[in-house]
Amino acid sequence: MESVFDGAAAGIDHLKEQDRSSFFHPFTAIKDQRAGSPIVMARASGCSITDVDGRTYLDGAAGLWCVNVGYGREEISSAIAAQSRELPYFHSFNGISNAPSIALSERLLRLAPAGMKRVFYGSSGSDANDTAVKMLWSYNICRGMPEKRKIISRAYAYHGVSVASGSLSGVPMVHQHFGLPLDFARHVSRPDVYRDAPARQCRSEVEYSALLAREIEDMILAEGPDTVAGFIAEPVMGTGGVLPPPEGYFQAIRAVLDRYDVRLVADEVITGFGRLGAWFGSQLYGMQPDLILTAKGLTSGYLPLSAVLVGDKIWSVFEEASADGRVFAHGFTYSGHPTCAAAAMANLDILEREGLVDRVAEIAPVFARLFRDTLSGLQLVGDIRSAGLMLGVELVADQASKAAFSPALKVAGRVSLAARRRGILVRALPNSDTIALSPPFIVSEAELAALAVGLGEAINDVAVELRAEGHL
Repeated sequence: MESVFDGAAAGIDHLKEQDRSSFFHPFTAIKDQRAGSPIVMARASGCSITDVDGRTYLDGAAGLWCVNVGYGREEISSAIAAQSRELPYFHSFNGISNAPSIALSERLLRLAPAGMKRVFYGSSGSDANDTAVKMLWSYNICRGMPEKRKIISRAYAYHGVSVASGSLSGVPMVHQHFGLPLDFARHVSRPDVYRDAPARQCRSEVEYSALLAREIEDMILAEGPDTVAGFIAEPVMGTGGVLPPPEGYFQAIRAVLDRYDVRLVADEVITGFGRLGAWFGSQLYGMQPDLILTAKGLTSGYLPLSAVLVGDKIWSVFEEASADGRVFAHGFTYSGHPTCAAAAMANLDILEREGLVDRVAEIAPVFARLFRDTLSGLQLVGDIRSAGLMLGVELVADQASKAAFSPALKVAGRVSLAARRRGILVRALPNSDTIALSPPFIVSEAELAALAVGLGEAINDVAVELRAEGHL
């Protein structure tokens, strides 16, 4: 069958029309999809991706924070093909297993922070967060504490879009039009050193961390400690603004949680498997979580797979409760999918063999410096913050006052589109005018420089537009 990519323009136009008439896109305005022309991706290699029109883009976002080892890795594709020929699928219910999932489980426990005892599989970050919710509820029911079920998250945090994970998310657009969040979810302030810490007159990051920990403690006390099951956080907040934690943040919070018998859940869907220059962000920041949630980087996005790592404190309760024969009645058709597990094993082979986690740690200062040197003097740039190969550029109407643009202007979205026109893919985050970057771990210094220059030009393009419109 001839590839549309190699076909005539008429074939490409027909493909785009079929997209408009049949494909219900996630996180897309239906009006925009019907009126616009979709970008249809066709091929990818390394850090670049090419559409059916033959235009090649430098991917500064690794898809959706996930293509960590880069595109076109034959080792992963070959592992997928080989496993699909031998045992493409079988379920893992009722004690049935398969060799790739067993091998992957052992490997994940070896790589994980100390104290993780078992691995539970799904297909996405959203279902990993759902699984964590049910594990916390089951854990407390097993302990005879069925009312201990509220979970504290943070404003603007993103934990998924299913009913439970969408409730944990603090993103307004994930709640609107769905009747969310459900009443088990509570939200406290996100750690925003750029805006929130100065507004609260904190003299240091340690003082700010203590204040945020007190806010969590106040909520636990107000709700009643016997009703609060967990606190969930990303080591570095991703979609919520690319916000690294202030100094002492998780240590201060962990002391509060321990005081009130509240379990800590580390959402490492983005940060797991090297994004921060360590295998897990919870190791880097000393979180000591009771559950670790992973997905994206587990397979570098080549196939959908999530894994929840269960710590000893929770596992020991489950194990003891199982003495009466009770079943943990949760799981998915694709839990422990053998072909997805084979993809993960091949992906981890690449990360380990090529030392890519250490490479992230080594190139992270270069990444930060290139963007600071290129963007810091631009009129719209208020803050540049980074951790590992995650970087956020917050855009402001006025640098001195940190005044934000009206949300109606969609400034970050406009910058993202302007960057795309220049052959650069970045992400506009939904909760602030922040541009996020998270390139593949194999990105070269030359490619990082190209990303920085392209983004700077896109920001200048939008600044010209805003001045012409009278907004600057």
